[in-house]
Amino acid sequence: MHVTLTRTRVRLVALFAGAFVMISAPASSHHSFSMYDQSTTRTMSGKVIQFISAANHAQLLLQVLDAHGTPEMNTGMPVQWGVEMASARQMSRHGVTPDSVPQGTVLTVRVYPMRPAFVHSREGRNFGALAGVLITCGHTMPKGGCTKETGHVFPVASVDFGADAP
Repeated sequence: MHVTLTRTRVRLVALFAGAFVMISAPASSHHSFSMYDQSTTRTMSGKVIQFISAANHAQLLLQVLDAHGTPEMNTGMPVQWGVEMASARQMSRHGVTPDSVPQGTVLTVRVYPMRPAFVHSREGRNFGALAGVLITCGHTMPKGGCTKETGHVFPVASVDFGADAP
């Protein structure tokens, strides 16, 4: 009888340990957004260089444009930003896909910029997490810039950000 109780206990412990590992694995494999400064936002317009449709987080790589559609420059090089979004699956539910935002698309995004302490991990690249605003405006900058009045606002941008929304 003692051997049966011990085997039962071992099986129960193994069952609970296995369940704990299975439950905690997805949470531990997902990173925190603490690398982004959620106390401030930056709104910018740009031209899509690449839409990366990854399993964990979709990303947009942009060449930043001014309100006239001219590339912004820094030390003779075009300024580029990366925008981290939700998973490709989640973004596609809102209509944001490589087909709806192809290379060359002019858009406006609002991001939570990466904290300076984390910039080195991205090899000094400008990067931010999407902060709810994503507007596409075709392949040329509309007169007056790419705004909710001149472009297509995706549902991920339907949150009311107040008077300072683009």
